[in-house]
Amino acid sequence: MKHIKKLIAMLLALSLICSLAACGSQNADGKQSSQQTVESVEPTADGFQPYTFVDDLGHEIEITEELTAIVPSGQLAQVMLLGIAPDLMVGLGGQLSDNMAEYIPDYDRLSQLTYFGTVLGAAELDVEALASTNAQLVIDMGYTKTGYEEELATTQELTGITCVFIEAKLDNYGEAIRKLGQLLGREEKAEEMATWCEEVYDRALDIMEQVGDNKVNGIYALGDGGLNVIAESQSQAEVINLVFNNLAVIENASGKGSGNPVNMEQIALWNPDFVIFGAGSIYDTVAEDAAWSQISAIANGKYVESPASPHNWTVAPPACQRYLALLWLPSILYPEYCDYDLQEEVTEYYELFYGVTLTDEQYAALTANAFFK
Repeated sequence: MKHIKKLIAMLLALSLICSLAACGSQNADGKQSSQQTVESVEPTADGFQPYTFVDDLGHEIEITEELTAIVPSGQLAQVMLLGIAPDLMVGLGGQLSDNMAEYIPDYDRLSQLTYFGTVLGAAELDVEALASTNAQLVIDMGYTKTGYEEELATTQELTGITCVFIEAKLDNYGEAIRKLGQLLGREEKAEEMATWCEEVYDRALDIMEQVGDNKVNGIYALGDGGLNVIAESQSQAEVINLVFNNLAVIENASGKGSGNPVNMEQIALWNPDFVIFGAGSIYDTVAEDAAWSQISAIANGKYVESPASPHNWTVAPPACQRYLALLWLPSILYPEYCDYDLQEEVTEYYELFYGVTLTDEQYAALTANAFFK
């Protein structure tokens, strides 16, 4: 039975690849053009304007009715959807916790939805539960991975639900958001969000160019004793690698958001000048810890805790909320190059991406441990 399913999945994947011949145009290099992401056709009898969306695997997605039911696959897609179309979500790609409630206006409804996690390639997918949502689309976003064609085909075969993939990474979140807006018919909102992302990212690049070779040496530590680190090779390290020299160069590092275990001897060898602690780690007591207090960053008060509500600003999920860290970290590490008001920028993000207006009290609570004492 497993062999039959795999054969079906492979055939479906092949047919999806073949459909590329009919979608979009090709440039001089023979690559698929992204100019025709959406192509409209004649409206239906009820006035709906059908359209064809071309995803980042090159698949033509025929949208023949108004979209009202979407399931995100994974945290990244969910973070994007919370900003553009939370009203369309009928399932969860990431768990919601109580600390998110004040930052997500539709929390009461959303928190009651079924959690599916990462749908594409899921080892144990509750097909019946997913089908019961009446979802029209499953949307996955992130890096293009080897085997995605087969995973997409398998998920579609098992669920009967169309799967869409949009590539999203640190340097193209703006474009990814625009594509999501085109797919969902929320172009105006998506454009606002995309413009914010691109302005913040470009400004961060400009600041780091001015910093040049004077980047500080640091690590991102998490876990009960702060003895897990985000390795330089992990996708979750993109922001910290950009803003400081990530000393956690680890051979065969895990890609998990929980980081890679190390011992205190290794941290002492690195002796970072700056440490970010993950929420729930040992930030509050680290100065009294006999071993940690010998580390340069701790001894000199150059350590902070990453804000984490409703999502961690710095590492995971690897979505657009990490642009907050591109504002926050340069402002504390290289303030001479930062001419913006951090609170204003953060408040604008929460308004655009979560639909909430931060009070001064909320901002103070979010950033309580985000600055040097």
